[in-house]
Parts: sequence; C-alpha cells; structure tokens
Amino acid sequence: MSPAADHRVLPVPDGLAGERVDAAMAKMFGLSRTRAAELIGQGHVRVDGGSVGKSDRVLPGTLIDVDIPVEPDPLTVVPEVVEGIRIIHDDDSIVVIDKPVGVAVHPSPGWSGPTVVGHLAGAGFKIATSGASERQGIVQRLDVGTSGVMVICKSERAYSLLKNAFRQRDVDKTYHALVQGHPDPLEGTIDAPIGRHPRADYKFAVMADGRHSVTHYTTLEAHRFASLLEISLETGRTHQIRVHMAALKHPCVGDLTYGGDPSLARRVGLERQWLHAVRLGFEHPDSAEYVEYVSDYPEDLAHALEVIREAH
Repeated sequence: MSPAADHRVLPVPDGLAGERVDAAMAKMFGLSRTRAAELIGQGHVRVDGGSVGKSDRVLPGTLIDVDIPVEPDPLTVVPEVVEGIRIIHDDDSIVVIDKPVGVAVHPSPGWSGPTVVGHLAGAGFKIATSGASERQGIVQRLDVGTSGVMVICKSERAYSLLKNAFRQRDVDKTYHALVQGHPDPLEGTIDAPIGRHPRADYKFAVMADGRHSVTHYTTLEAHRFASLLEISLETGRTHQIRVHMAALKHPCVGDLTYGGDPSLARRVGLERQWLHAVRLGFEHPDSAEYVEYVSDYPEDLAHALEVIREAH
C-alpha cells in the first residue's frame, strides 16, 4: 500500500448481493463508478484477500479491501530549489528575482511544474504570510511563459505597502516585446478592456464588458519581420500585453496562443512568446526611496532577436 493512501475494509451488505464490484464499491465507499473501476484496474482492490475484475459479482459478507490513493492538493507549496531562478536583490522586506521561462509564480490547479514560491521555500527564504496560502507574499505575477524581474514580499508591512502600490499603479513595470510586423503608429497607447475569451477559457481577449486595461508602447527597433517594443503597463491584467498586441494584429513573436506565426517562431528558434520583464521600479517599503531592478534578456530571446536583426 502506498503511504499516501486511505485504506478501507468493509463487508458487502446483504442489499448489494449480486452487484458488480465497481457498482458495489461506488455505493459502499461513496466513489463514482468510474473511480471504482480505475482503482480495480490499478490493483488497489482485493476481495476476500484475492484479486478482482470490475465486472465480478459480490456476495453478502465478502470483504472488500481498498487502498484509495490520496490525491495531492494542487495548491500545496512544495519546497523545491528551481534551477535558473536568480536572486537580484534580497533584504529584510523584499526579495527581487529574475524568473526564467517555464516557472509559475505560485501553484494552481492544472500546473505541476516548478514555482517561484516553492523555490523560495526550498532555498530557505521566509516570505510574508499575507494572501492565500499558495500565494503568500505575492504582489505581482508573470505568466509561466514570460521571463524577467519580479518582487516578492518577505515582511507583512512590505506586502501591505507594495500590494497597495501595485493597485494604485505606483509601480513602474517595463517590458520588452518582439512583435510581428511594425505597429502603426510606432508609439502609442492601447486602451481596450480585457475579459476571458468567449470560446477558450485559457485565453483572454479584448471584450466590450472586460476590465479596464491600458498598455503604452514605443518602438525601439524596426526590422524586416518584427519590431522590438518597450512597453509600460498602466494596468496589470492576465496576458495583457499579449492580448493587446494581438488585437493590433502584431502578436508577440512565438506567441502561438495569440496568433503568432509558427514558421517565424521556428525560424528564430522560439518555443514561447518573446516577452520579457526588463525593469521594475517602486518606492522601497522600508526607506521609501525609489529603487529599480533590471533583468537581461535570457539566451533564447537574445538569440531570436539576433536572427531577426540579421534577416534580410
């Protein structure tokens, strides 16, 4: 028996005599028929000490012995040092990190990969306890597929002050994005509400009844196939930059979820969107002095940009 299993033994009551094992288990243990059949198929069920098939019939008084594996809570923070997370700054109140691609900020249903909060726990950082248990100390998020600089709070005071600063839009969040084509005008503001996509719940879209969302962009470099933009966010909606650039018909290079060209992504060797949080500036919660932290382009983005620069 697995140590993380709920072990139960019950005799078959007279009223279930002649039932199939999976049907009897569903009634006796409060499981679905499908789950009961899975457990039988995985060898977690014995009848009177012997093996059993799901369509076997049961007799009254027969002992059904079941190991029900305990499913791990998807929101549990698992301490685990994550390769590639770099500490940019650390003091009593905050820790600023350079988040690599492929790392989520915190656990969530459907995500079983590495997380920032798991890394900090594994590396011995004590972070603020405010917020939901899986999101303690978190005042901002970056997508799994977006890399760059972000801050996590270690003290309750820092959490309170910075949470408020993000809410009041007193934090300077600067991103670089490599987008397909050339935005016209070369610099501008996108003010378009964002809501959940009506047909795909993992995506977002510009929606009339969405949440107020404002993105400012400036073109830094214009190349044959793509433009490098500097972007500052006034609001912080999920996927905001990706949704707004796609709405302009200039999706981030490599962003296949939001209309990026797969052949261009292959040409530049990208398996994710070209989007990087390059700078983060705010008033330090202790000194109230303005501080700014920066992150260089990671290798995959730097390589893709070089390919675009050299394309003729």
